[in-house]
Amino acid sequence: HMGGKDLDDNVDAAKYLVTLGVDPKKIGLYGGSYGGFITLMAMFTQPDVFAAGAALRPVTDWAHYNHQYTANILNVPQSYPDAYRRSSPIYFAKGLKGQLLICHGMVDTNVHFQDTVRLVQKLIELRKENWELAVYPVENHGFVEPTSWADEYKRILALFERALK
Repeated sequence: HMGGKDLDDNVDAAKYLVTLGVDPKKIGLYGGSYGGFITLMAMFTQPDVFAAGAALRPVTDWAHYNHQYTANILNVPQSYPDAYRRSSPIYFAKGLKGQLLICHGMVDTNVHFQDTVRLVQKLIELRKENWELAVYPVENHGFVEPTSWADEYKRILALFERALK
């Protein structure tokens, strides 16, 4: 499954930082696309390791992603539903403890915006309050507008200033 050993690398890095004297309550992470997926998995399945995370254009459910890419790793959801479930952050959203920022372009043709919409609905249903969403109406998967990039990173910085300082 995805979000297992690859997530372990991030968890191990956080644990290593603690051995160097970093306050374990002050560690965050962020990433885009697959990195956004890893950020969600970290925030949902390792809630005591990461205090804050920014998930940029994240895959939230691999069953809704590009079939050709995903099938090479997980096969097909009809044949391997457990692999897809174990690999999809939406099924672990209940574990969210830290502060989460989600950023997504509405015209994303790679990771479709509806993935984020489904996750947001799940967070609402779970009555989670420690998350926020930034929507970019004119952006595809790779942002091109300088104002969008500036806004996104301003929000990430604000999240980390608020949650990790």
